[in-house]
Amino acid sequence: MALLDIKGMRVEFPSRRGSVVAARDVGLELASGEILGIVGESGAGKSTIANAVLDLLEPPGIMPEGQILLEGERIDGLPLEAMRKIRGKRIGMIFQDPLTSLNPLQTIEEQLVETIKTHLPLNDKQARERAIHMIDQVGIPDPAIRIKQYPHQFSGGMRQRVVIALSLCAEPDVILADEPTTALDVSIQAQILDLMRKLVKETGVGMIIITHDMGVISEICDRVMVMYRGDVVETGTTAKILGDPDHPYTRSLISAVPRSDKRMDRFPLVEYIEEAGIPYKPIDIQTHWLGKAQDFDTSKNKTLVSVKNLEMRFSIVRSLFKSRRRYIKAVDNISFDIQQGEVFGLVGESGSGKSTVARLICGIYKPYAGHVIFNGTNLTSLGSRKAVNRHRRQMQMIFQDPFSSLNGRMRVADIVAEPIRFHKLASSNSEVNSIVCDLLDHVGLGASAGKRFPHEFSGGQRQRISIARALATRPRFLICDEPTSALDVSIQAQVLNLLKDLQEELSLTMLFISHDLPVIRQVCDRVAVMRDGKLTEVAKTEDLFENPQTDYSRHLLELMPRLGNTGQV
Repeated sequence: MALLDIKGMRVEFPSRRGSVVAARDVGLELASGEILGIVGESGAGKSTIANAVLDLLEPPGIMPEGQILLEGERIDGLPLEAMRKIRGKRIGMIFQDPLTSLNPLQTIEEQLVETIKTHLPLNDKQARERAIHMIDQVGIPDPAIRIKQYPHQFSGGMRQRVVIALSLCAEPDVILADEPTTALDVSIQAQILDLMRKLVKETGVGMIIITHDMGVISEICDRVMVMYRGDVVETGTTAKILGDPDHPYTRSLISAVPRSDKRMDRFPLVEYIEEAGIPYKPIDIQTHWLGKAQDFDTSKNKTLVSVKNLEMRFSIVRSLFKSRRRYIKAVDNISFDIQQGEVFGLVGESGSGKSTVARLICGIYKPYAGHVIFNGTNLTSLGSRKAVNRHRRQMQMIFQDPFSSLNGRMRVADIVAEPIRFHKLASSNSEVNSIVCDLLDHVGLGASAGKRFPHEFSGGQRQRISIARALATRPRFLICDEPTSALDVSIQAQVLNLLKDLQEELSLTMLFISHDLPVIRQVCDRVAVMRDGKLTEVAKTEDLFENPQTDYSRHLLELMPRLGNTGQV
């Protein structure tokens, strides 16, 4: 008998325009001690299955057909009180974003003890002892001390460990993990995957991992189920699916995964994808608006950005007395140069200082010490706002989360037009509108996208809007801070191909920050490795991947998930 058995599941979201089918005729079986992976694009129905199992479908979602059996007993359609006894106690859930799934106003101890006492017959003392044991089991040091802290006092990887502890504290039979490693760097991801493997082996729970990361699937799963637009297109062992897939969509999906063994000219695109948009069309930089009134120096020998002895400190203990103040060094005396037309990569673990460096370069943070020199001008010594803005116009930033970096109350056309108006790059509203339409066409969205709001677009499309906004000032230097970390491989391929085209056509200089090492290999000319605020190595990309010079670089490369010999189809 299967531990979890889903038969003929259909999930619909009724609306005035008809029902949207999110999952149709889904069937799966999960055994004790087994890890099943579910992969597919955004909107494929992966998370919908997990939410339906726990009866957590967002209204007006319904499951009109199908059965969900837990150890042979039907659990779909149970009353709310009966379902509450199953959630947490028999089926645990690891959510994608650990920060939003933890209560910021309660300590870790309060949240764990509450969950334990709800599902297990333990008193306060016993519940606290079990909570400390669970924190220790998931590998958090000093559990008796850390359990008294709040979620914001933990790193992303540590918060994910806390969420895993929460999902296990009531001894469930099944764990549903929804994108458990998204946005984690390779070292933290490796730790989380090792932990999950160990827990499944030791406790015998059944686990379903929902992810778009094929490397995670290769590392941890026994079997794989591939979904496309609500349908299950293929199911089999991990070796079979990754090594010899039957369905053309699966083959195409695997081929779009960035290769870690060699560099390619372009990213293969996934077939079957019908993301709303128009084909990318190259531009003539000599006549196009993006090339006008701009000195695009194509010389590869000219240094455009120079970072000299940069330092950044953040206060962790404030006091009137200087001797009692405590600081943490986020960036510790780093120096590097970025040449005109170069794509310079910055990699490292979470908390290594990568994003802080980006914010120091573009002026969001003021450095504690050191200098940022842009095209021969020391930006850290500029006094007037006008002088700062003149140089800031030439450098733009694409942030990691395209939804939170876009104003949800503004239409897309106004979002893209805002920097044009701020820097007075057009003489009339009609010229602004013409430029905005051209930019939206150029990033493959079409001029009609300007009338809509950000929430009406997919993650990949929102990132295209962010790129259009960044291009609106005709920048020379583009800072990309984890621009594809939360995107599916197909949308990631589209966005990265777009950035490659733009970089070549406009001779853009780019700082590309990522924890995805295969992406770094495909995109960057040179790479700097950061650790604890310091640079440990700077090298040409191929030299770093083929012959790393430091133990830390070798360590990161060894942790990189690989599809092995089955990785490319």
